[in-house]
Amino acid sequence: MGAGHPDYLTVQAINALNRVDVFFLVNKGTEKGDLLRIRREICERFIESSTYRWVEFADPARVLSDPAYTPDIRSWREKRALLYRSLIADSLQDGECGAFLVWGDPALYDGTLAILAGLLAEGTLAFDYEAVPGISSMQALAARHRIALNRIGETIQITTGRQIAGGFPEGADSVVVLLDTKMDLRAISGDVYIYWGAYLGTEDEVLVSGKLHEVRADIERIRSAKRAEKGWIMDTYLLRRNGAGNTGGNR
Repeated sequence: MGAGHPDYLTVQAINALNRVDVFFLVNKGTEKGDLLRIRREICERFIESSTYRWVEFADPARVLSDPAYTPDIRSWREKRALLYRSLIADSLQDGECGAFLVWGDPALYDGTLAILAGLLAEGTLAFDYEAVPGISSMQALAARHRIALNRIGETIQITTGRQIAGGFPEGADSVVVLLDTKMDLRAISGDVYIYWGAYLGTEDEVLVSGKLHEVRADIERIRSAKRAEKGWIMDTYLLRRNGAGNTGGNR
């Protein structure tokens, strides 16, 4: 389902929605109720029949205690895999189609596809599956700021907040940053321009662009206020060395 805006759904995705018998919806608590609401609204808008079913499930708690990070994520995914196995076995009849409506960029960092592949490899379940691409947060960010992610003859890197905690990546001219939960953006200095967006494609969308040292405080303030207001935040940003090129404005 991409970044979340109903209009971002492709024709392929709409056709896929209309083939589904059971939607598996992860419930991450009342603070993130918007994530469930938007998923339901998308289905109500685009699905022609009313015969599909919802199966909600609570997401396993994710505890990040290991500095290496990877072991904790692996453990969390193993818990999810056990849950997914039960959901598929108990909720789908032979010949029925189930679907996970994945928000964000599953081709980049979501574990859903790896979990499904792992379940098949176990041999306890037999099913076919496909991934339907959506508009990624990177695409939405670039479009909303009216820019291209790259500049002619330069490099672009996709990474996470954890990876920029040590500074701007060497050898990269532009960097798209995802999953910056701790505002590791503070580690970046120098002549850097930023294009930042939160809640991309939703009614709560916020955009900021400008020289990083001039707008960093604004981004931190907005981010903190929105997280306090909604209980969650999803944001993505592009960092660019040596000026902005086409700025797209500060909105």
